[in-house]
Amino acid sequence: MPLDELAAAVTDARARTLALIADLSDAQLVGARLATVNPLGWEVGHVAWFQEKWVLADEPQYVLAADALYDSSAIPHEVRWDLPLPDRAATLAFLDDVRRRVLARLPALDAYFVRLSVFHEDMHDEAFTYTRQTHGHPAPRFAYTHINDAGPLPGDVDVPGGSFSLGARQDDEPFVFDNEKWAHAVEVRPFQIARAAVTQGEFAAFTDDGGYATRALWSDAGWRWRLSADAHAPVYWRKDGAAWLRRDFDRDVPLEPHRAMIHVAWYEAEAFCRWAGRRLPSELEWEVAAAGEPDGAGGLAPRKRRFPWGDAPPDPSRANLDWRAGGCVDVGALPAGDSAFGCRQLIGNAWEWTASPFQPYPGFVADPYRDYSAPWFGTHRVLRGGCWATRARLLRNTWRNFYTPDRRDVWSGFRTCAP
Repeated sequence: MPLDELAAAVTDARARTLALIADLSDAQLVGARLATVNPLGWEVGHVAWFQEKWVLADEPQYVLAADALYDSSAIPHEVRWDLPLPDRAATLAFLDDVRRRVLARLPALDAYFVRLSVFHEDMHDEAFTYTRQTHGHPAPRFAYTHINDAGPLPGDVDVPGGSFSLGARQDDEPFVFDNEKWAHAVEVRPFQIARAAVTQGEFAAFTDDGGYATRALWSDAGWRWRLSADAHAPVYWRKDGAAWLRRDFDRDVPLEPHRAMIHVAWYEAEAFCRWAGRRLPSELEWEVAAAGEPDGAGGLAPRKRRFPWGDAPPDPSRANLDWRAGGCVDVGALPAGDSAFGCRQLIGNAWEWTASPFQPYPGFVADPYRDYSAPWFGTHRVLRGGCWATRARLLRNTWRNFYTPDRRDVWSGFRTCAP
């Protein structure tokens, strides 16, 4: 990434952070004490602290006292509401000061760590967005673009089997995270995967058919979660007579049947699949469907695509990203983003749960930010693809997200495979 593009990314990420909190009150920047989200005032300061620590730690201005406030590896989640945090003005001044210092020294800085700080901020900006949803704050005040209703996209595509190179290749990307390293050959069997993600209308059918009350549809862990969460329907849904409404930030809207299902836990996705006689794809199958190409002889070609549609970066005709639409769109929209096998919206719209536990690839070595991946192996599940609030610059077909299987506050959906 040339210096001017890197400078633009630093500036753009910080502008998005500020825009996501500009209309919130001081009380809203604290928020209720919840296990799933941070106090926004703390999280905003953490973004600046992370950038200073990883990009500017050699400077005398680096204040070690900030470690005691913002070091997420050392400060337990539950005490972040009790810290003696700076006020709003001081926090915003901290953000501005760090940004200015990074830009002033940019030619002399290690581009790897500058990129790391930008991508870290991008991920927190997505978290700020789902935190606003969690607390019922208004939607972020951005200029949204309407993407025409396109309806459903039923049916499966056939994906051939063969040898596939799972993960990121060393020469393909200027920056990848440690959990993507490195590409390694695996064998995949032929499979059938849905052309589109599960829709809200399809999930409503599962809910209306007693899916949440039918013990046989749930794994033991999933049933324990359902009982502990007192889950009888998707988290932001409520009945209005015979119809469903969903809470979209601070307002209730009629359920849009053809839009991608979001805010669904892995356990809920698993139960839906059992009800539908389907299954979740493994992350290998997901990446093959997204990045693979047919070889013309019934197998997989050696080439991998960077994105489902090819190697060109995402644009508005291909993927719903960057808050562009203000939420999910119909699963039939954006056909220009189809993969080689005909799967739609594998990038953008909704994160997609896979069946796979989050585990390291062979030969894994942690990057300098050691707590990015390693602490979460074995306890989280892999999601792929990004959502409507994910930054386009963050994504590629090999990008792995990960959450615990109980999380349904995030922008998570899923697609299914034939059994």
